[in-house]
Amino acid sequence: MNDLVSILIPTYNTEKFIRATLQSVQNQTFSNWEMILVDDASTDQTVAIIEQFAQNDNRIKLFRLEKNSGNGFARNIALEKASGKYIAYLDADDLWFPEKLEKQIRFLKTKNLPFTFSFYDCIDDDGNDLKRRVETPVPLTYNQLFFCNYVGNLTAIYDAEFFGKIKLESSQKRQDWRLWLTILKQIKTAEAIPESLAFYRIRKDSISSSKFKLIKHNFGVYREFHEYNLVFSVLLMMRFLFTQLIIKPKYIKKI
Repeated sequence: MNDLVSILIPTYNTEKFIRATLQSVQNQTFSNWEMILVDDASTDQTVAIIEQFAQNDNRIKLFRLEKNSGNGFARNIALEKASGKYIAYLDADDLWFPEKLEKQIRFLKTKNLPFTFSFYDCIDDDGNDLKRRVETPVPLTYNQLFFCNYVGNLTAIYDAEFFGKIKLESSQKRQDWRLWLTILKQIKTAEAIPESLAFYRIRKDSISSSKFKLIKHNFGVYREFHEYNLVFSVLLMMRFLFTQLIIKPKYIKKI
């Protein structure tokens, strides 16, 4: 297991993006990784593209679901298959900078940390750089995370020997935020590498592009995950919206 990084990637009809995503992992300067892809019953050429890569790189492992079950379910299957000391998440349309893993593993080991993440830049559907960088408070506290998901899913790595394998609530939305809250509830604060190490793709058809859906799913974190009553959840959601509209924009920089 010696420093092996398990990279978990759920896929579903991502033929337009998956090739670039796989190449961004293969271009890593840190080579001790396994890539575990779980395809959620794609109907396009996603699986065929992945199989082409897997034929030439035995670090790439593909598992297929017979029916579409959602990202959270696919990620949990990938987690079950993972054998690495470190768990890293990457979506099938996002990209890593070449030194992403090398810098993060060095950071974790040098500072003796069980969890870290980084800043990230934004691109559009066609891969055009939007000249926008998403930063985060450094360090990040549980209380800050409670009102805003500052952790980019594509940048996070945690030590599975320290936390164990943390399953996602596969039937729920905002699984990533729930996961980071679970982690920070244990360690109280987290340190980010204060530089961008990845590209996040902003897609027109993504959940994050729908403001109404985003509010609904975030409300569910307070109501379902934290199990607060309706009135308290509404009050917390008001604070959440204040953070989203007033505080978080300060961490979004033009570059």
